[in-house]
Amino acid sequence: MRRVRPGAASRGGGTSRAAGEERTLTSVAAGETYQGEEPKDLPRLWHVTLSVSGDEAPLNDVRRSLEQLAHDHPFLLTSRYAGDHAEIRYWEEARDLHDAAAVALRLWGEHRQTAKLPPWEIVGLEVIDRETYHQRIAEGYGPQPATPVGVHPF
Repeated sequence: MRRVRPGAASRGGGTSRAAGEERTLTSVAAGETYQGEEPKDLPRLWHVTLSVSGDEAPLNDVRRSLEQLAHDHPFLLTSRYAGDHAEIRYWEEARDLHDAAAVALRLWGEHRQTAKLPPWEIVGLEVIDRETYHQRIAEGYGPQPATPVGVHPF
């Protein structure tokens, strides 16, 4: 057990939370400090590619689950799937990469029950800004534009 003298901040950032209370995600721009004023970060668009995989599941069930996920999360552009893996691509609006990645990493787990998603794990995540996405497309490499939109087999 670690003892802390009265009034000292804990390693967890000095704030107390009730049992079960979730922490709020915050972001700080690298190398910058804010003295007395709030950061004026405007949301940006981030292209997210989330890859998941696991044990084989019936293709019809995987398709139905991904269609439900697209209905629940209307910003999904496209999903590709097979019986043991899937790739989900979409645009996320967030202040910075940290926030966009945090949302992406929660997406599969938070929708697992409501969309009846397979019990697969996240095995890959790519988050790039809009400018990088368009630069890759213009140079002929990187993810191809997400067309046709929707849920499709690999």
